[in-house]
Formats: sequence, structure tokens, C-alpha cells
Amino acid sequence: MDVLVLLLVVMTGVTTIVTVESRASRLDKRIRGLERRLDVLLDHWDLEAGSAAPADVAALARAGKDVAAIRKYREITGAGLREAKEAVDRMNR
Repeated sequence: MDVLVLLLVVMTGVTTIVTVESRASRLDKRIRGLERRLDVLLDHWDLEAGSAAPADVAALARAGKDVAAIRKYREITGAGLREAKEAVDRMNR
């Protein structure tokens, strides 16, 4: 009886490990695909990864030209007015 319980526990553990590993592999593939798509978008908008906005928008914001910075941010990202204003305000902090 003890051998059967031990065998059942081992089989359950192996099945769980295989299932988790398979799922992790699928998620890895999805993440790689999303990263490729993100790279295409960043290249299209001439943005760097980790950068919230292009350098020219940040330069306009630092120069106190908030309206021009907001306009440029909206043009590049397609963001709405509120989102662009909030982004430029964050750059000014």
C-alpha cells in the first residue's frame, strides 16, 4: 500500500512539472512575439526602449515649450490630449 501511495505522489509530481514546464514554454514564445512587435512599433515611432518619449519632446518640455511638446508627443504617439499633457508634465518634474 505504501508503495502505491509513493508511486501516485511521484506520478502526480512529474505530471505537474511537465504541465508547468509546457505552459512556461508557451508563455515564453508569446513574450518573444510581443517583444518583436514592440520593437517594430518603437522603430516606427523612432523611440528607444525604456524611453517614455522621444528626445525632441523632452527637449521642448525642458525649454518650457509645453504646448509644442504636447503637440509633438501626440503626433508621435497618437495619444490623446490629456495623456500627452500628463506625459509632458511628468517630464517637467
